[in-house]
Amino acid sequence: MEYKDVPTKADVERIAAFRQPGCVSIYLPTGTTPPEADRARIELKNHLASAVRALEALEVPRARIQAVHAEAERILDDRDFWRYQSRSLAVFLDGELAETFRLPNRLGTSCEVADRFYVKPLLRALTFPQTALILALAGNSVRLLHLTPDRPPERVDVPGMPKDVAAAVGLTSVSGRSPDGRIQGSEGQKVRMLEYVQAIERALHPLLANSTEPLILAAAEPLVGIFRGAGEHPRLVPEVIAGNPEDKTDEELATAARGVLDRLYAGKVAELRETYESRIASGTALVDLSDIARAATFGAVESLIIDIDRRVPGSVDETTGAITLAPEDEPGDYGVVDEILRRALGSKAKVYALRADDVPGGGAAAAAVRFPV
Repeated sequence: MEYKDVPTKADVERIAAFRQPGCVSIYLPTGTTPPEADRARIELKNHLASAVRALEALEVPRARIQAVHAEAERILDDRDFWRYQSRSLAVFLDGELAETFRLPNRLGTSCEVADRFYVKPLLRALTFPQTALILALAGNSVRLLHLTPDRPPERVDVPGMPKDVAAAVGLTSVSGRSPDGRIQGSEGQKVRMLEYVQAIERALHPLLANSTEPLILAAAEPLVGIFRGAGEHPRLVPEVIAGNPEDKTDEELATAARGVLDRLYAGKVAELRETYESRIASGTALVDLSDIARAATFGAVESLIIDIDRRVPGSVDETTGAITLAPEDEPGDYGVVDEILRRALGSKAKVYALRADDVPGGGAAAAAVRFPV
C-alpha cells in the first residue's frame, strides 16, 4: 500500500490515464485529531459499502469487487495511517490499484464509480500545495522548518549544518569572540558570513536538490543579501520574513510563512490571468468549452485552467471531441470538464484548478493551445 501526502503531476497523470470498469474514487474531509480521524474512517467504510453496491449494479466481475473490498479493508485497518491525517483524503481503488492521498485542501465528500477515476478534486492540492521549507538564518543560529497546512512546523535535521558563524569558520572562544559568543569587529565580518552561508548551502544541497517545495528565507540584512548572492536558489521565494528569526518561535515563523505563501499564490493567479487574457486576445487561448474539448482531444492544449467547483453534465466524443450536454449528471459520468481535464493531462498539459472568479473568460475552463484545431 502506497500512502502519499500530496500528489505530484505525474501521479495525477497516471491515475487519470486508467480506463477500465470498476474504478472507485472516494473523497472525504478528515482532520488532525483522533475524533476527526475516527469519523473519517467510519465515513470511508460507508462509502465502501456504497461502492460495492454500485460495482455490483454495473456487473463488474466478482473477483474484482472482492479485490476492491480487500484493498479498502486494509486501509481501514491501518491504525498508523489514520493517526496522521490532513484536511481531506482521496482514495482510488480498482482491484489492482490502491492509492491514497492526504490532501491539505478541504474537500467535500463523494464516492464515484465508473470506468475511470475522478481526478478533478486532486488538482487544487497540486495548484496550491500549502507546503514550504523555512530557513531561519541568523549569525548565531540556523534552523530549517518544514511547513504543512495542518500540523505544527517540524524541525528538519540537516547533517553537516553549522550551528553559527563561528562554527562555520572554525573560530574558538578566544579567537575574536566576545564573552557571549558574538563575533566582534566589522572588518572581515561579511567574509565570515559568506563562509557561513556557503557551509549552510553545502549542507542543504542534497535536500533542496530533491525538493519541489518553495523555500522561504527568514533573516535580516546583511545575511539576506549574502544568501541570495551566494548561489542558485530556484525555489527561493522573493518575499523574506524580515528581522532576526531568533526573536520568533517556530510557530510564529510558520504563521508568517503561510502569509507569504498566500501572497505568492495570489500573485501567481494574477500573473496567470494576465497571460491568458493576452493570449485570448491574440487567438492562442480558448474559453468556449466546445473549442477546448476539441483541442484537448487532439492534444493541442498547452495549459488548462478549470473551475474546481463547477461540473458540466454531459460527455465528450472519443474521436472528434464534440460535446453532448445533459440536463444532469448520470451515474458514472463525471461530466465535460473532468473529461477535458483527463485528455489535457494525457498530452502533458499544465493544469491549474482555480475558483470561479479567477477563471479567465468567466466560464468553466480556459485553455492555452499549442496549435489551432
